[in-house]
Amino acid sequence: MSTVTATSEALQLIDEIVADHGPVLFHQSGGCCDGSSPMCYPQGEFKVSERDVKLGEIGGAPFYISASQYEAWKHTDLIIDVVPGRGGMFSLDNGREKRFLTRSEICSI
Repeated sequence: MSTVTATSEALQLIDEIVADHGPVLFHQSGGCCDGSSPMCYPQGEFKVSERDVKLGEIGGAPFYISASQYEAWKHTDLIIDVVPGRGGMFSLDNGREKRFLTRSEICSI
């Protein structure tokens, strides 16, 4: 089963965003526009589908992935990191000149 963790840099960015916007949640994007970036939204402003799978929490923020992506990645551990650049258009990391990035490792079955 897949899990999600975050680097210390990602946890620090989450803290910064929460200080500015309040509680957040993450959804692993599979869209064409933002590639596979984890998207960060204010809690209550993103509708989580009944088909989304909650992988866990990072920095106190729930982390979801769509059921179809979960099927493809269910044997992968996701590691949320931070790199230089712009975040997704609707993600709260946009405009900070650093963005969240999903790294992965195959986990044992």
